Amino acid sequence: MDAKGRMSIPARHRDALNVQCEGRVTLTKHPHGCLLLFPRPVWEQHREQIANWPMSARAWQRIFLGNACDVEMDGAGRILISPELRSAVGLSRDVMLLGMGSHFEIWDAVKLDESETQAIAGGMPDVLNDFSF
Repeated sequence: MDAKGRMSIPARHRDALNVQCEGRVTLTKHPHGCLLLFPRPVWEQHREQIANWPMSARAWQRIFLGNACDVEMDGAGRILISPELRSAVGLSRDVMLLGMGSHFEIWDAVKLDESETQAIAGGMPDVLNDFSF
């Protein structure tokens, strides 16, 4: 990420995002300390689901909907991450973009390493006992 908060999208993902959503994406905050990046059509489906959550989930609606920011890739394949979102999850210069199937996670590289170390130290959850590659 550069000093202005622009993050380059790797070419293979950039091409897919251009085809899928013409480079229009939505960023929002995740409580695990990263940002979520959705192709706009995928976000619109999630937005509808989140908006229909019951009142008891209002705080979570604020986290996901209240922090959502629509952005577009520029001609160089970069997105501008707002200072508010960068600050909220502690993004620095070294960031990681992780493909998660329908969306991406954007992590500060150091925070991602710490998170993965904690997850491994905690052991594999029971739900994965029958999982194998």
